[in-house]
Amino acid sequence: MAQHNALGKKGEQLAVDFLLKKGYRIVARNYRFNKAEVDIMAQHGDTLAVVEVKTRSTADFGNPQDFVKPKQIKNLVMAVDEYVTKNALDVEVRFDIIAIIKQNNTFEIEHLEDAFFHF
Repeated sequence: MAQHNALGKKGEQLAVDFLLKKGYRIVARNYRFNKAEVDIMAQHGDTLAVVEVKTRSTADFGNPQDFVKPKQIKNLVMAVDEYVTKNALDVEVRFDIIAIIKQNNTFEIEHLEDAFFHF
C-alpha cells in the first residue's frame, strides 16, 4: 500500500475514534454513490454529520481542510441526498471536516463542524 494511502486509512480510523469519544454513533464508512465517497456518516442526536477526513503529513502546503474542492462538495451532497432518501431518514444533515496533521509520532486533530454548506 502506498504511504499516503496508509496515512489516509490511519487518519480515518483516528477520526472514527475521535467521534466515538465525543458521543457520535458511526452509521456508515466509505459510503459510495456515483463518483463520490463519503468517509464517515455519524449520528449525533437528531443530526447526521457527514464527515470528510483530510490527513496530511505536513501543513507545509496548506491546511488539510483547504483540499476539499467545490466539485467534491457537490458529489458529497449528491451521495448524502441519495443515502438519506434511500434510508428514509428524518434528520438534519451537517457537513464537517476532520483535519489531521501528523506531527512527528503524534497527530493533531481538528474537527470543523458545519465546514461547508449544501445548496
